[in-house]
Amino acid sequence: MNEKQTTPEEETRYAELQQIALDAARMGETSTLEPMLRAGMPANLADAKGNTLIMLAAYHDHPDTVECLAYYGAEVDRRNGRGQTPLAGVAFKGHMDCARILVHYGADPEAPQGHGQTPVSFAAMFGRKQMLVYLQSVGKHHPVKNAFLRAGATLTRVMRKLVSRLFEARERKRLRWAVHY
Repeated sequence: MNEKQTTPEEETRYAELQQIALDAARMGETSTLEPMLRAGMPANLADAKGNTLIMLAAYHDHPDTVECLAYYGAEVDRRNGRGQTPLAGVAFKGHMDCARILVHYGADPEAPQGHGQTPVSFAAMFGRKQMLVYLQSVGKHHPVKNAFLRAGATLTRVMRKLVSRLFEARERKRLRWAVHY
């Protein structure tokens, strides 16, 4: 096998590009970040503390960058090293536009953050009334979560029917064989 080895210079350059991406997310430099994502930079790239690009962009209130990252597949509920999601960060800071984008892409307002906390409770704890009202309004009625629950219920019904029909078909086949003998 002739596998190409990564040179130390290539590894150094890749580390530099990762830092550029993390800084671009933190600073809201979507025009720098988007071509990197298009070229294959992982949308879930994280720093040493587990803060992903979308966590950094959301925490620093850069909705355009959050939208770009979500579009390129960043996990909106991915936790950092402290067990917190991007939505918890924006609930704490009160960044409404980022919260709406995260929820639109599937972030869960009731995702546990440890110690019984959720993004909803962060909004309440830090006096973010507008955020609290918004997160409560989408929490139990979260469109993505409810779609999955409905799909799960539908899938369960379909599977029950299929299994039932398979058993019926098997029984009919068994009866046919019994008649022939």
